[in-house]
Amino acid sequence: MPVHRPGSDRTSRTSRIPRPPRPRPVAVLVTAVLAALSLSLPLTSAQAAATPRRGSAHMGMGVLAHDGRHGTPAPGAVTQTEGVDVAGYQGNVDWPTLWNSGVRWAYTKATEGTYYTNPYFAQQYNGSYNVGMIRGAYHFATPDTTSGAAQANYFVDHGGGWSKDGKTLPGALDIEWNPYGAECYGKSASAMVSWIADFLGTYKSRTGRDAVIYTATSWWSDCTGNYGGFAANNPLWIARYASDPGTLPAGWSYYTMWQYTSSGPTVGDHDKFNGALDRVQALANG
Repeated sequence: MPVHRPGSDRTSRTSRIPRPPRPRPVAVLVTAVLAALSLSLPLTSAQAAATPRRGSAHMGMGVLAHDGRHGTPAPGAVTQTEGVDVAGYQGNVDWPTLWNSGVRWAYTKATEGTYYTNPYFAQQYNGSYNVGMIRGAYHFATPDTTSGAAQANYFVDHGGGWSKDGKTLPGALDIEWNPYGAECYGKSASAMVSWIADFLGTYKSRTGRDAVIYTATSWWSDCTGNYGGFAANNPLWIARYASDPGTLPAGWSYYTMWQYTSSGPTVGDHDKFNGALDRVQALANG
């Protein structure tokens, strides 16, 4: 009788398990070629630039990408007053340096949507006031998240109010390209106009002042149908990085403020008020 040795069946079974086939040279070559091609193909826009986190938006965030830069302002005959706009991403601002350079007014981002408040708001808003500047606050609109009224109330409740002290400018509505998605926030032109009117009406009922509208002509044309109905009451703050403000949105025959660069000294965003300092004071007084 044959002798049974422990493990002999296991060994024979293992020896009968088929080995995986070796990669074929052609398949290896094809895989390598495809990998090389994938490295050379251009990235999609979504891959190339990740969507920023909510709350990180700020004035002029989309200007360079959509409108580009076309020179710097040339000296003109009309007196203009230098200003700046700041937001949380800039941290603590060196206000004395800006004052000494001739900056006399400033706007600080207070809120975005109904979900964000600027953690540096106190230093930025009060710091500009403390060195002698006339200051104001702005709200970055996200019309796809909540109503205009809800965002206006949130803005006023978190730093966007107004007081007749001669040093506080009316709040500004920053309405521009959506950094988080569709350019016009998924709204038709008529729906966008309604949203803006809801914000402006609520802000005025809360503060007694007409808010400033910050925008770019190209965005306004695309997303409101170049609506001209706000020009009679709401001062225009135009965004254009060029030698002049260019064509203004419908209804406005002049601008009140002009954001002309995102690469100015100390804080980047610099602006010009269309008039001497007494006109800035007049806007503050209402």
